[in-house]
Amino acid sequence: MTIAQITETIAIGDGQPLALIGGLCVIESENSTLRIAESIQSICYRHNIPFIFKSSFDKANRTSIHSFRGQSFDEGLRIFSKIKENLGLPILTDIHECNQALPIAEIVDILQIPAFLCRQTDLLLAAAATGRTVNVKKGQFLAPLDMKSIIQKLEFGGASNIILTERGTCFGYNNLVVDFRSLPQMKQLGYPIVFDATHSVQTPSSKGDASGGQREFIPFLAKAATAVGIDALFMEIHENPDTALSDGSNMLPLNVLERLLKQVKNIRCSLEIPNID
Repeated sequence: MTIAQITETIAIGDGQPLALIGGLCVIESENSTLRIAESIQSICYRHNIPFIFKSSFDKANRTSIHSFRGQSFDEGLRIFSKIKENLGLPILTDIHECNQALPIAEIVDILQIPAFLCRQTDLLLAAAATGRTVNVKKGQFLAPLDMKSIIQKLEFGGASNIILTERGTCFGYNNLVVDFRSLPQMKQLGYPIVFDATHSVQTPSSKGDASGGQREFIPFLAKAATAVGIDALFMEIHENPDTALSDGSNMLPLNVLERLLKQVKNIRCSLEIPNID
């Protein structure tokens, strides 16, 4: 399997330690973003877990036109630059339009293609052309092996550092389910696999003008996915999810992060997957 080299010191894939991709759903303010990034960094440092900070500068797919979307493009990039300058962390953020790819790639380390946009050929090619690592979230409407065509588009565009993320599959209306067979199935495609433990407990648009979620199940899914053999764990984390401006219902409270990471690291250290013919 190909290893995705994120920075000189952080890689994701076979033979690499389990990494955490974590942070706020969306940038709420400069101070809160820097504070949560530093808090997670300290926890990961204590447990020797590679950490990639995640946040969106803009949530372009909010349910309601009145929902908080985030920051302006320029302000988002300024805050990402501040995180780089102050904390030296690698950063992941999502892009929604082709013209965002190049300027964002000048600052962040991983360009993320949102699940709803994962088949958008021009967006995939724009991300690939930057030379940055590209993380594609599998659409809720796709089968695991449908990601093969998405990989082919990225490879055609010149991408070599590719990551695939499972974030749950539509299960009727306003609900998602995780089929853990999808993780080894996608891994057969030859690239590192990430599990998004927070969006997988989302209940899309279940509140009418917003999405709900069942964050009490995040630890269970995170531990199960680690046991299956993922390469990185993706979680959106907040100091107080009940006051979060986006997706609070499916965000992990910061005060339980350290205990959960110790548990998943123990699972990862003891992991042996038997080959069954």
